[in-house]
Amino acid sequence: MLDKRINLQLFAGERTEPATPRRREEARKKGQVAKSSELSIAVMVLAGFIVVDALGPFIAGEAKSLVAHFLHSLHEWDGTVGSLQGMFFTALRTGAIVLLPILGILAVFSFASQALQVGFMATPESIMPKFTRINPMEGLKRIFSKRALVELVKSVFKISIVGYIVYKQLMNAGPWLIGLGFSDLRQSFRLVIDAVTSMATRIGIVLLVLAAADYLYQRWEFEQSIRMSKQEIKEELRQTEGDPLVRSKIRQRQRQMAASRMMTAVPTADVVVTNPTHYAVALRYDADNMQAPQVVAKGMGHVAQKIKEIAQENNVSIVSKPELARALYKTTEVGQEIPPDLYPAVAELLAFVYRLRRRAAQV
Repeated sequence: MLDKRINLQLFAGERTEPATPRRREEARKKGQVAKSSELSIAVMVLAGFIVVDALGPFIAGEAKSLVAHFLHSLHEWDGTVGSLQGMFFTALRTGAIVLLPILGILAVFSFASQALQVGFMATPESIMPKFTRINPMEGLKRIFSKRALVELVKSVFKISIVGYIVYKQLMNAGPWLIGLGFSDLRQSFRLVIDAVTSMATRIGIVLLVLAAADYLYQRWEFEQSIRMSKQEIKEELRQTEGDPLVRSKIRQRQRQMAASRMMTAVPTADVVVTNPTHYAVALRYDADNMQAPQVVAKGMGHVAQKIKEIAQENNVSIVSKPELARALYKTTEVGQEIPPDLYPAVAELLAFVYRLRRRAAQV
């Protein structure tokens, strides 16, 4: 018996349940989300070389203009700090003109890759200083953890794939690389640019495929890390909705109040339809304010008996119509009007009750 209890306790502590929305929100506030850094790198590599290839003529033109400017102003350089600064700022300005568009486009792609993975989020808690980040023991645990091993395997695999692509590209480019020194400078430059762009595009595509696989793995690992035990779910439910015993008492009190309100409405009814022993449904109809008769009280068993007692005390007609009583009880809630398919039966019943009242009044 004791072993069985211990096993149940151990099972209750295992994280076997999917995370609740609250746990996911708490993890997000801490910056714990399913994302792959590999995806951002792959997107930036691929986008970077595509942008460089597209802006190739512009970059070549700026570089040519810069070299031409230096050659034309070479005779003006007198070796002073001022002339050196002038050359430096000219090169800096040209470099900024070339690099800023590229860096701006890469920043947009980087932001987009992050937004597609995790959406827009601000997590101040994730950048707050923590002692565990500088704790040597915690650092050693991270170094020799399962996650670190997986990252190592991924890095080795990625480097191997990229190295193989570079090797194959260089082997294919061997014949024209040997004769590159005997070719026209512009043609040689174009050949090198095309080879580098082709190699970079292939590397980017491979990295993108690996990043997609890494993203799926990161999602799986994240889901595993935020799983909850049955006990944790119970504790969260208790914190968000209160103690189960308290909730039960509140619901019981609400039922009692609803029943009390319902019983006070019985004297206003025109008729109580009974089963005759199991069901009782009190109906009220005001032609000036209602489109159809309304159920003001209903119940079965003890509640039905109570409804009939109150009806007798207040001279409300009680009519035994078993089928109609069951239909009204099952199809209509307290405060609702009866469904259209019961109009004929209820109209006939009310007409009968009104006739009885008129006869009683005449007597």
